[in-house]
Amino acid sequence: MYSLFFKLIFQRMDPEKAHHLAFRWIRLAARIPVLRTFAAAVLAPRYKELRVEALGRRMHGPFGLAAGFDKNAVAVDGMAMLGFDHVEIGTVTAEPQPGNPKKRLFRLVPDRALINRMGFNNDGSAAVAARLAARNPVFRTTLGVNIGKTKVVPEDAAIADYVTSTERLAGHADYLVVNVSSPNTPGLRNLQAVDHLRPLLSAVREAADRTVQGRRVPLLVKIAPDLADEDVDAVADLAVELGLDGIIATNTTIARESLGLASDPALVQETGGLSGAPVKARSLEVLRRLYARVGDRVTLVGVGGIENAEDAWQRILAGATLVQGYSAFVYEGPFYARAIHKGLAARLRNSPYATLADAVGAEHKKVTSP
Repeated sequence: MYSLFFKLIFQRMDPEKAHHLAFRWIRLAARIPVLRTFAAAVLAPRYKELRVEALGRRMHGPFGLAAGFDKNAVAVDGMAMLGFDHVEIGTVTAEPQPGNPKKRLFRLVPDRALINRMGFNNDGSAAVAARLAARNPVFRTTLGVNIGKTKVVPEDAAIADYVTSTERLAGHADYLVVNVSSPNTPGLRNLQAVDHLRPLLSAVREAADRTVQGRRVPLLVKIAPDLADEDVDAVADLAVELGLDGIIATNTTIARESLGLASDPALVQETGGLSGAPVKARSLEVLRRLYARVGDRVTLVGVGGIENAEDAWQRILAGATLVQGYSAFVYEGPFYARAIHKGLAARLRNSPYATLADAVGAEHKKVTSP
């Protein structure tokens, strides 16, 4: 039914307008007690076998919403209502900013992909922190907060910018993510180089510890699929060195020609980050490389091209404790998380693994076992 609705209505609308319309519906449904209870019963059934412990949290399952959908933390309960086990808001910057000029979001329907050059449009960390402080959660979910650099801030002032957001937001976060991998903020990806990343992550860690008393806020970094293999290894080694809690692999890609895209060439060449099915192979490759390097010492989060339960299952076998989706949500609709959970539960039951934790990294352990 949703696929027909998408073809008849959403596909004919400007992608950003369609996003805001769907977002309003989700927020409205979450405000109506009877409706949200019914929606959660249908869309968010719980499977005991999928329960996971990660980042110091017990979660209903491993599948969450990636950053970018709820930039300003206005629909956390709505996304939990739809079945996401954790919700990552943002990317949030220290200062509010409108993002890049429109049009800045494009659908590549034949490729089941998106291109975005949104540019971290958000209300700023002070406003988002106030919103989170006033929040009265309806559904139990794990909240991740993804922070990035304000566009007008020069690269040499980036650390202070991230620290400002950390001081404002860490106390509201179940985990905190440093985003240095969006292609839509000039110079941001330069911060993925280990020489820049080490002082940045160290400063954010210190700020989070200083700001939040009584608990340790887990810290993760989100990397791009476009990193060279040796740079992926360097980030993995740095994560272990600094005692980082996790790595999210991966963000969007700036690659085009190597992906065999079937969409209109003029559309394909739009600048911005490409997400969805075409990034699946490289994201999985990066995840495998990270797990081979860090093993169980660092929690890995797999994201990029996760369309169905099989994609999520392959990420878990490759080393992801948690998985996230976003672009496929646009194409699959409100039953997206439900289908992922149902399929994962079935795969786990038919596997040789007693628990989901046993399946994490299993393909690597099988290869390396004597």
